[in-house]
This record gives sequence, C-alpha cells and structure tokens, in this order.
Amino acid sequence: MQKSVTFRHMESSEALKKYAEDKSDRLSKYLFEPIEIHWVLSVERIRHIADATVNANGTTFKSQFDTQDMYSAIDMVIDKIEGQAMKHKEKLKTHKPHNGEPASIRYTVPEGEAAAGAVERPRIVKKENQFVKPMSVEEASMQMDIIGKDFLVFTDSATGNISVIYRLKDGDYGLIETTR
Repeated sequence: MQKSVTFRHMESSEALKKYAEDKSDRLSKYLFEPIEIHWVLSVERIRHIADATVNANGTTFKSQFDTQDMYSAIDMVIDKIEGQAMKHKEKLKTHKPHNGEPASIRYTVPEGEAAAGAVERPRIVKKENQFVKPMSVEEASMQMDIIGKDFLVFTDSATGNISVIYRLKDGDYGLIETTR
C-alpha cells in the first residue's frame, strides 16, 4: 500500500502523519493491490479538514470531513471510505456480467428555450478534477454508485472513446458516448 500525507496551512506533524497512515491499513482487507491513498490535512480558521483519495486497482474512493479535531476528522474519513470499500467488495461478489449495452440517449435543447435563458449567464462556482480511466460501462455504473455521484466521466475500454454515464430520475442510467 502506497501512502502519502500532505499538510496545508498547518505545520507538518509526524504524529498526525503516522496516525493517518496507520488508519489507512484498515482498507487492505477490502481492496486489491495496488492501493494508493493520498491524504490532505488542512486547517482553515477553526476547521480541521481531512480529505482522502484512494485508488485501488482502477477504483477510486473519496471522502472529506471537517471537525474541530484533526484526529476525529481522520477517523470519520477512514470510516466513510471503509464503508465504500465494503460496499464495493459486496458488489463485486454479487455482480453478474451484463450482456447488453444500455441504450445511448441523445437530446437537444430547442432554440427558443436556449434564447429565453440567455438573460443572466451562470457562473462556474466549483471546479472538480476527475481522472478519466478506461473501464466498461458496467464498471462505470458500479463506480458511480460507490462514489455516490449522479454522473461519471470515463473512457470506454471497448471503444477507447470518452463517455459519460448518468443516473436518471427513475433510477436507470443514461449514457453519452463521444466519437472521434
């Protein structure tokens, strides 16, 4: 297991680093090697923020908590990631390969609606980096459930094209495929 700890806006502490690394060892019973875990520990005023990203054999888990104590923030993050890893392991046990591909959904915005919404332009208030990994559509849907998001950008391992899978209101999935 490869572990790294980064400190932001605080002095680096060998005790905190060792604590985070020791807690990371709990994940090895749920995940397959190679496992990489990256901790970012930071302080903003009175908030102690622990953020962890785990990459294990092509699967990514993320969690972030802020409390008034860094040790409890680390505990909360590792508990959350451990739950995600257990859920992932159970899904791998019960997962049966799906023979058919989900239907591709294409939609367009009528010209009248696009022109009517041009009164005030929306701002980008949050930016998120995602690693686009090659995986099948079934793997992408499992990964999306694990990280708890409503969409996931990935590279389709069958075609090599970038695709987006997203959750519909009725619980089914939609797939946007790109072509080169």
